[in-house]
Amino acid sequence: MKALIQRVKRASVSVDGNTVGSIGKGYVVFLGIGKSDTEKHIPPLVNKILDLRLFPQGEKEGVFSIREKNGEILIVSQFTLYGDVKKGRRPSFDEAMPGREANFLYQAFVAAMKESGLRVETGIFGAMMDVELVNWGPYTIWIDMP
Repeated sequence: MKALIQRVKRASVSVDGNTVGSIGKGYVVFLGIGKSDTEKHIPPLVNKILDLRLFPQGEKEGVFSIREKNGEILIVSQFTLYGDVKKGRRPSFDEAMPGREANFLYQAFVAAMKESGLRVETGIFGAMMDVELVNWGPYTIWIDMP
């Protein structure tokens, strides 16, 4: 599983002009699921995201986790995180998990994240989405697990 995390002041995701999820201060998590990923990869990734110290205290960065600040999370499925551009001019997505299986793991990831008690919003898996965000920092972190 791959996650691209952006600390944001606010963010929203829309499908066909309708907002389907929005948050205030917190994280946008773009989640990619690979062919070799399984349910066992979900708890370590969820805990890593929830325990990362990306929130500041005054001028000092990296003091508080999203749990400690009771931040909000917007999760957006993004198979393109598995895009391989080593050959040619067109990305290959051969390592991305096919939709049906990936959706199962995506929904399991969302459910695990909701168990944290934080406010969790999502996009719509497989939909063409418009994501708007105000990156706070900017602050962007890449996590590649297992």
